[in-house]
Amino acid sequence: MAKLSIKPLADRVIVEAAAAEEKTAGGIIIPDTAKEKPQRGKVVAVGTGKKDEPITVKVGDTVLYGKYAGTEIQIEGKDLLIMRESDIFAIV
Repeated sequence: MAKLSIKPLADRVIVEAAAAEEKTAGGIIIPDTAKEKPQRGKVVAVGTGKKDEPITVKVGDTVLYGKYAGTEIQIEGKDLLIMRESDIFAIV
């Protein structure tokens, strides 16, 4: 992804969510209405951190986050999530 035209502030990060699963492990196709929100994504922008809490994730990291974490935003035609770094559970 090209560099974004915005920069998140403080401890916020912008994440591009991974695509929702299209099929189950057994091969059953999942309709759009039954798809779960993805809980994995790629970090595309990071803030500067707080005075006593530097940001530990970096652009390009694949991360796991809570099902309802973040706020959905649209930037340059892409659907993204903006969230606090504390909403991220792990770097994969």
